[in-house]
Amino acid sequence: MKALFVGGTGTISMAIVKRLINELGWEVWLINRGNRNSELPDGVKQIICDINDEEKVNKELEGMEFDVIGEFIGFTVDQVERDYRLFKGKTKQYIYISSASAYNKPAANYIITEGTTLANPHWEYSRNKIACEEFLMKKYREEGFPVTIVRPSHTYDERNVPLGVHGKKGFYQVIKRMMEGKPVIIQGDGTSLWTATFNKDFAIGYTGLMGNRHAIGEAFQITGDETLTWNQIYQTIADALGVELKAYHVASEYLSAVGDKFGYDFEGSLTGDKSVSVVFDNSKLKRVVPDMRTTVRFDQGVRIALDYVLSHPECQIEDPEFDAWCDKVIDVLEETKKNF
Repeated sequence: MKALFVGGTGTISMAIVKRLINELGWEVWLINRGNRNSELPDGVKQIICDINDEEKVNKELEGMEFDVIGEFIGFTVDQVERDYRLFKGKTKQYIYISSASAYNKPAANYIITEGTTLANPHWEYSRNKIACEEFLMKKYREEGFPVTIVRPSHTYDERNVPLGVHGKKGFYQVIKRMMEGKPVIIQGDGTSLWTATFNKDFAIGYTGLMGNRHAIGEAFQITGDETLTWNQIYQTIADALGVELKAYHVASEYLSAVGDKFGYDFEGSLTGDKSVSVVFDNSKLKRVVPDMRTTVRFDQGVRIALDYVLSHPECQIEDPEFDAWCDKVIDVLEETKKNF
């Protein structure tokens, strides 16, 4: 079996590539700009070019056909329209990575299935994903374009620690605050429900959909089965670090208002996603991919990630601006309490 991935070296896609090569014996091609090449398993074939250079891509793919083409970096309709032009007639299946944030916020029911309404007034990212899905499904209905939609939620790997509130440079500054004994901001009261999925588990579900005739023309969410509150998530991280969690709870609406002027899109990432309780019903996926299961619990995944990050200085990206912003938010709220 032969696959081509657009991207292929990100948090989600790297685990899929490794599983296909190391465990399932697929022939894997990547088309990207050549980042993170050193981490790819032996045997991966690469086409180094800009996917937006359609003339060059067409030339590189001339005469080639694939069982599966997977798109991991398509965020807007013009990008999937480009894919349709490039890959029509070259693949038996086109798998598009959408997002579970596309589901209605808040949904009518906290239990999320693939039938949950798609609508997110709070986040342009999610609305763009919905538009991409609609374009691709229209092509399936009208022309038989063999699309499969995949909706991940919060997926992480050994280089990432899942958090609700962080700055533009990622999670590490929050970890540093924990280790320094400083309070860390948690959205709301921390009791909303969330699911974080280790990328190796996500890869089980994704690869099970590849070449699967029951997946054509269908949408699937892929998440783990473990659901935790945000308080439990942060406490698990603190426990793995061996430190006391000093949680400071702040309303998501307040974070959105005071974060906007600093370029923090908390309306999208919190109100439009992480602040809303969600529990994913993965029964549709498991009917089609019986092997899908959670093999890495969150407490295990966090320890894997922290062990890696704390032993790799290049992952320890500090964010003094966000650190100062957290201190200011907490100071202002504490002062308000005193003066009320």
